[in-house]
Amino acid sequence: MSDTLLVTGASGQLGRLVLDELLASGKVAPSSVVAATRDVSKLAAYADKGVAVRTADFDDDASLEAAFAGAGKVLIISTDALGEPGKRLAQHKAAVAAAQRAGVKHILYTSMPQPDDSLVTFAGDHLGTEEAIKASGIPYTILRNAWYAENLFLALPHALETGTWYSSAGAGPNAHVRRADIAAAVAAALLDAGSESHTYTLTGPAKHTTDEIAAMASKITGKPLAVVHITDEQLAEGLKAAGLPAFLIPALVSFDANTRAGKFDLVTSDVETLSGRKPQDLASFLSENKAALGA
Repeated sequence: MSDTLLVTGASGQLGRLVLDELLASGKVAPSSVVAATRDVSKLAAYADKGVAVRTADFDDDASLEAAFAGAGKVLIISTDALGEPGKRLAQHKAAVAAAQRAGVKHILYTSMPQPDDSLVTFAGDHLGTEEAIKASGIPYTILRNAWYAENLFLALPHALETGTWYSSAGAGPNAHVRRADIAAAVAAALLDAGSESHTYTLTGPAKHTTDEIAAMASKITGKPLAVVHITDEQLAEGLKAAGLPAFLIPALVSFDANTRAGKFDLVTSDVETLSGRKPQDLASFLSENKAALGA
């Protein structure tokens, strides 16, 4: 197997962290790492470190195949193409097909928890990609990433400012996980991937309800925060009134619905199993990011 490791979406938030983990590991030479993205100018700092930088456009089959050429292991980081139904899955399938044509020996993919039993609108994209990877016959590692702790910054700062957090998640819990902990686990999986196939679910060390998270944030910032439990329909109307893009609203509402239904109610030790270190707990994460909460 070629010892070349390729990371797609390398200029994104997760992709950069994975690259940093690979380079810091001491287990792979920078010249054996390929960072692929649509705009290679965003990866100049990695090119300066000796990382190979290649153009990879998920909407251009030829660019994908050229980018994957000579790579032994390919990490496909799921794209952010949520605005057009079917586009994201088509992009992922194109990447899997390109990996087959390029003779890739192992595919890794960033998925989501329980995509086969989910109310989340984009779960089908992940499930369809997992199925395409399995059908390719190439050994694989599926990395089902839980909801990023950083995503709480989309709602918490405003909620703390107003003192009210509107949610339709009910009493459903979620094991939020820091993006850096995901990256450490993903990088370790990429380094160790061989001829066997595995599926991991990467979560934080504990699960918390919206009310529990609100209490944490309130204690850390000293600001009162009350959770107002509303229906999915009311949440959708509120998000619309707040000016969120129309395509994004159903996804956000479905996330709360999935949480309420208990479909994010799981905690695993897979992050530690892969990376060798425990993921950060949510309270300390929020404390470290107090400024991002507006405190």
